[in-house]
Amino acid sequence: QVQLVEFGGGLVQPGGSLRLSCLAPGIEFSTFTMRWYRQAPGKQRELVAAVAPGDTTTYSDSVKGRFFISRDNSKHTMSLQMNSLKPEDTAAYYCNAWRDDYAGTYDYWGPGTQVTVSS
Repeated sequence: QVQLVEFGGGLVQPGGSLRLSCLAPGIEFSTFTMRWYRQAPGKQRELVAAVAPGDTTTYSDSVKGRFFISRDNSKHTMSLQMNSLKPEDTAAYYCNAWRDDYAGTYDYWGPGTQVTVSS
């Protein structure tokens, strides 16, 4: 059973920065699209950012220019640098590894880490 693990959540003041990391052991990491999702209380889970195997990145409009996603295939890790944080960024953040190929669809998640932006 593959289990991803997130690190780095916490409490930060508005305008501050926080860096999340995700460790993804036990998978062929370089072949997976890695994503960060978030879910605020009472809201649906939303895609925040993604980095493809070829390092192409995508971001939701709400975080574009403030958040930056990266991956290190040699360490099986993905990171999300979050700058200029706003109270509306408060949510549980989830790491996801996804791959769809001839062998099937692989979709793995971490348990989530809480980010709270408040003064």
